[in-house]
Amino acid sequence: MRFAGRRPVAFAMVALLVAGVAAWVLWPSAPVRALDRKITVVDGPRDDQRVTLDATFFPPEGGGRAPVVLLAHGFGGSKRSVRAEAERLAGQGYAVLTWSARGFGASTGQIALNSPDYEVKDVRQLIDWVAGRPEVLLDGPGDPRLGMAGGSYGGAISLMAAAYDRRIDAIVPQITWHDLADALFPDATGRGPEQGVFKRMWAGLFFGMGSGSPLAGAGLGAPGGDDAAGAGGEEGEAGAGAPGAGAGAAAGDVRCGRFLPEICRMYEEVAESGRASAGAVETLRRSSPVSVPGRIRVPTLLIQGQRDSLFPLGHADANARAIAATGAPVEVAWFAGGHDGGGEPDWVAERTTRWFDRWLKKDGSPAGDAFTVTRDGGRDPGTRRPIQLHATTARYAGLAGTERRTVPLAGPEQQVATPPGGAPAGISSVPGVGSLLGNLGDAGLALDMPGQSAAFQSPPLGAPLEVTGASSVQVKVYGEGEVTLFAKLYDVAGARPALPQGLVAPLRVTATAAGTPVTVALPAIDHRFEAGHRLRVVLTTSDLGYALPVAGAVHRIGLAAPALSVPVVPSLRAAAAGPAWWTWALPLAALAVAAGLLLAGRTRREEEPDPELAEVPLQITGLTKRYRDGEKAVDDLSFRVEQGQVLGLLGPNGAGKTTTMRMMMGLIHPDAGEIRIFGHRVTPGAPVLARLGSFVEGPGFLPHLSGRENLELYWRATGRPAEESHLAEALEIAGLGAALERAVRTYSQGMRQRLAIAQAMLGLPDLLVLDEPTNGLDPPQIAEMRRVLIRYAARGRTVIVSSHLLAEVEQTCGHVVVMNRGRLVAAGPVGDLLGRATRGNGSSGRLEDVFLELIGDKA
Repeated sequence: MRFAGRRPVAFAMVALLVAGVAAWVLWPSAPVRALDRKITVVDGPRDDQRVTLDATFFPPEGGGRAPVVLLAHGFGGSKRSVRAEAERLAGQGYAVLTWSARGFGASTGQIALNSPDYEVKDVRQLIDWVAGRPEVLLDGPGDPRLGMAGGSYGGAISLMAAAYDRRIDAIVPQITWHDLADALFPDATGRGPEQGVFKRMWAGLFFGMGSGSPLAGAGLGAPGGDDAAGAGGEEGEAGAGAPGAGAGAAAGDVRCGRFLPEICRMYEEVAESGRASAGAVETLRRSSPVSVPGRIRVPTLLIQGQRDSLFPLGHADANARAIAATGAPVEVAWFAGGHDGGGEPDWVAERTTRWFDRWLKKDGSPAGDAFTVTRDGGRDPGTRRPIQLHATTARYAGLAGTERRTVPLAGPEQQVATPPGGAPAGISSVPGVGSLLGNLGDAGLALDMPGQSAAFQSPPLGAPLEVTGASSVQVKVYGEGEVTLFAKLYDVAGARPALPQGLVAPLRVTATAAGTPVTVALPAIDHRFEAGHRLRVVLTTSDLGYALPVAGAVHRIGLAAPALSVPVVPSLRAAAAGPAWWTWALPLAALAVAAGLLLAGRTRREEEPDPELAEVPLQITGLTKRYRDGEKAVDDLSFRVEQGQVLGLLGPNGAGKTTTMRMMMGLIHPDAGEIRIFGHRVTPGAPVLARLGSFVEGPGFLPHLSGRENLELYWRATGRPAEESHLAEALEIAGLGAALERAVRTYSQGMRQRLAIAQAMLGLPDLLVLDEPTNGLDPPQIAEMRRVLIRYAARGRTVIVSSHLLAEVEQTCGHVVVMNRGRLVAAGPVGDLLGRATRGNGSSGRLEDVFLELIGDKA
């Protein structure tokens, strides 16, 4: 990030351009045409129902024929819920059709839960409709090049429609089900929904939304809510409705709202009994992919939420195994979101587009990793924001993992009481309001009622353990009659154990005096148990989200085997780089702010530079920056960098390195002290920043442009002449070859890193500041980067490198500054520091030893 000092107008262009980048990544830069249509379809078991679907068609930006995407909404939503995503896809060259499913929004008809006789037939006729549009690319007469995507209810219709219509070419179902009966009546013993425990609160939310309750606008699995008026757009036409179809809300028993009467009766039956009847299981399974084995044979990207007590990870696993068995390509992603809150909308949108680019546009986009898991990367030391890392591997492991490990468990047989009437009940998560309350389990707020729980615990772990999948435990249940239990796996460190994602595994057991042995499959999770933590298995007799027995009872629970079997996937690896691609826009937004501040600040009289520092690239004096809570990120920091130096900025996570670099660039204000570059005091947008090139906190690239186009656009935005960019030298440094002409979204992490460094070197700045420049590079690339930086400084320029690779710093840098907890620990030539260590304690003299000695001394 660099500023061209003498062109205020150019800065205005930069601010305008970059201010729109965050939106550009998600939405097109100009309004997208939206054509409202009323589409009449015929459905029902005997094709005797006429329904009017309220739809909106988005032609592809740029004109011509393009592949088409059908975008379905979540339960309780409407076509409006997915409009932003539709506009984004249209802006990236797709035709898009959104619609309100029968019984929702302004569409007529009644809700049938994605039945093959109703909603699936509707989708097949929508495909007929788009096949007749002149903007849609065809593979044959009546056969459009077509993908489907959607979340929750919309994800299920994507799967079901693919089973019944061979014209669908690729799908991206998100946070959805494999077996709706199993989702509402789960059973951790694997005996099936007939023996499952009724997910009372989630089922109540489902049916409340369709029966006119105040919850009807919330929308399960989709942002936004119901839209009775439909989404507006240019060239909108009010199509003729189906004669006699009527509004779904007006049909049937008032208690049923917009549901088909038979669906309503099924719900009333199971809600009263708390058990799944054979008829209910059959009805729910007809609307589920489990009913169509071997019939979903298209490339499928399954995106499932880790924070999801409605449709947990096992549903994506079952769908993945069924589709992969047909030979169709399948990728699975577990992301940080779901029906219980959270989410990664930008990352999900990018993955979805990349999937369609590959299978619909067939643009040569490389195959992705078969399995991706979002993991907690801690907090950015500069911004204190959470970092989400995406661990990937080339093989989907399933819930069993690629390896099983055994963790010893201990604990005596314990007595548990079932409370009469099911109250008071324990709490794991609160269905439907997880996004408001946060995840109760992870926050340490899960509640097991005294006298209702049996707990078995491991000794402290000797090393970290990353559990990926469903663990299992063998127990025995003693007593008489049936007991309902809820199994949980806690992470115990201190007084407040954490329940990963707030998930539980329910089961029913018929106890015997001799003890009924049961193997319990615990909830599927991806969770890191740190060294020193304990794993605790708890079985409790109540949970707020489920139907509970009315009669009280007492049973005993003991271990049938003193061990917990846990799944691991050692091949899952997260890139060592900074934030994921969807945070690329953040440094650019900061650049826009800085450029805007420059325009405001140009009216003030610029402070006179210090002539004695005119040849000094960087001098920092008394620099201090506090977080909002008063903690110091940088504490009275002072050091100086001379021309021609390659200086390494070292320190552990949280040392304040990134915060210091951001202050160097004028992106944040220090609370005290100052920074001078070539004698000029750094302020937001200071003209001297034109002499600084930087790569901090991730590159700011537009994913849909090529590497070359990104560099050229960046340079044009500075307003400086093209001949001053030294683009050829930068491209030689990047070494991307033919990939330079490909879209950046297809780049590996290492390729993006090299392109970012080339961008920082555009214009050959006098001071180059790089944060972890070798992340994502392989050893030969790291060696080449070392040579590049040394050559760059040898011409009289200065380089500052922040890195955690101490051996690399030792080989690249002549000088180092060591920070810890925001303070300066040591500064000087590398040789002097190495000599200090050798003289001081007879150590090996490696920089790593010196570093550990220094931060240890100051801890």
